[in-house]
Amino acid sequence: MMYPLALISVVGVVLILLYLVTIRRNAVVSDRFMDNAEAMIRKRDFLGLIGYCKKQNESMARVTQKTLDFFTKYPSASFGEVREVAEAEGSRQAGLLSSRITYLADIGSIAPMVGLLGTVLGMIKSFMQISGGDVQGVRHMELSGGVSEALITTAAGLMIGIPALVFYSIFRGRVQKYIAELEAASTHLMALLHTQVEHQRPVGGGFQSSSQKTREDYTTPVPSLLDTNRPDLHGI
Repeated sequence: MMYPLALISVVGVVLILLYLVTIRRNAVVSDRFMDNAEAMIRKRDFLGLIGYCKKQNESMARVTQKTLDFFTKYPSASFGEVREVAEAEGSRQAGLLSSRITYLADIGSIAPMVGLLGTVLGMIKSFMQISGGDVQGVRHMELSGGVSEALITTAAGLMIGIPALVFYSIFRGRVQKYIAELEAASTHLMALLHTQVEHQRPVGGGFQSSSQKTREDYTTPVPSLLDTNRPDLHGI
């Protein structure tokens, strides 16, 4: 069982190093992107912002791009519909962040089980050798060797599983923090977008249609991306 445990340990180390590099604030929402996006929205340069979002590799850029793609393709859409697009893409990005780190939790659970399997197989092997031996001293020596081999696999499994679970807890905390920042940034840009284009829409269409209802929709609390009861975030 040492070869499977060695493979699991390599995968675990690679994932930890990968997450240390990729799960960071600038990969989710950066101050630079927010400043540039806010400036473009104030200028109503929506097509330019879409192009800028395509060049950025961060979650907030994808949320903004999906929202503005829908907004520019369907200019008569109500603000509630635009907001739903933003919420859907925000939930998808949050789900991607949370689902990635679950691999470490899987490793933390699988490695000790593999080690335990090695222990059981080692004990079975030892007792089979003892049952077929003729000399009492040889029996004892074979038993000691088999037991030590079995315990080594258990120890190896625990040495892999415990760090994997520790890093999973660390990355889970990071992901929850960054999802909260993603939610706040999305709400900010949506509010700014609504403010900039509201008075540009003709009465009877778009954001100006049913003006009072639009304002009520806008002030309705946005469902939190951190809601643990939501199925798309299960596992965080």
